[in-house]
Amino acid sequence: MKKMILVGAAALTLTTSLIAQETLKVLTWKGYAPAKLVKAFEAQTGIKVKLTYSNNEEMIAKLRATRGAGFDIAQPSQDRISFVQKKFPIYQPIDFSKINNAQLITSMVDAVKSNTNVDGKVYGVPHCFGTTGMIVNKKLAPNASDWSDLWNPEYKGKISYRLKRPLLIATAFGMGEDPFALYDDKAAYKKLMKRVEKKLIDSKHLVKNYWTSGDTQVNIIKSGDANVISGWDGKGWTLHKTNPDIDFIAPKSGALGWIDTFAIPAKAKNVSGAYKWINFMLEPRNAAYFTNKEGYGTASNGADWYYSDEIKNNFKRSFSKADIDNIKWHPPVPAGFEKIEAKVLDRIKAAK
Repeated sequence: MKKMILVGAAALTLTTSLIAQETLKVLTWKGYAPAKLVKAFEAQTGIKVKLTYSNNEEMIAKLRATRGAGFDIAQPSQDRISFVQKKFPIYQPIDFSKINNAQLITSMVDAVKSNTNVDGKVYGVPHCFGTTGMIVNKKLAPNASDWSDLWNPEYKGKISYRLKRPLLIATAFGMGEDPFALYDDKAAYKKLMKRVEKKLIDSKHLVKNYWTSGDTQVNIIKSGDANVISGWDGKGWTLHKTNPDIDFIAPKSGALGWIDTFAIPAKAKNVSGAYKWINFMLEPRNAAYFTNKEGYGTASNGADWYYSDEIKNNFKRSFSKADIDNIKWHPPVPAGFEKIEAKVLDRIKAAK
């Protein structure tokens, strides 16, 4: 009888140990796993969540060092997946039959499927997004509506932008061209960048200055030094709170967008938990909580029903459904293209 009790106790100890060991190790950005949602997920599933905060470069380094081990979920940007996966298979393909696709925005899923595709397999699920577009003083520049207004003589001396590669991409779209469509043709892309270079050099006299940081981006239009600038959605919305005349707008030819994803490392130990986490975080109410707290857009279809009034109004003012569908999502940059762009930027900067 004593022996049976010992065996039973041992079995109970083993069972308890196994339950306690079910964890989900998440490699993510700060703010992407709010404490309230983590607690709710743990209560709903019984899975303990362990968070490690990182960024794109560190995620790649950590997963390369372990060949895709140590984490069950990672959250790289969609343009940082395929080129890494081709060289270092650190992720496993996404099984979309385990994803609640109905709660995802189709255009964002399509973009991520295209941009994280390696040999016919997809390695990411969209989570959240942000955009670069235009911040405009609508009282002083009421007709500014597209990238082409960054070289519109009507706004001479009141234009500002950041002299980085997104400007080159935006200028191409503003000229009616699609630079991303040329990512498989280096020679054609180089010719397009020459046309972009000429456009920006020829219109340089219209530009007040180049902003270089989030603070200078805000100050240049807040002070009235410029009325039409390139800018980030969150900065435009922050400015709108103190000056209703200033706001972020999605250019007619398309805002530029980034998407951060959910990806599953190659040697993840809790794959079923990973899919539960993805579906949980993309449930509209949960996704809306994240957006209300952090301000980023979400890939969750229907989350907008649960946005705070402030967030809801921000998106309503800046993005129609057509604008969302027209966002130009950054694909992975082909090898050698950034060198082409860097030389173009140097020549624009040096031009008189």
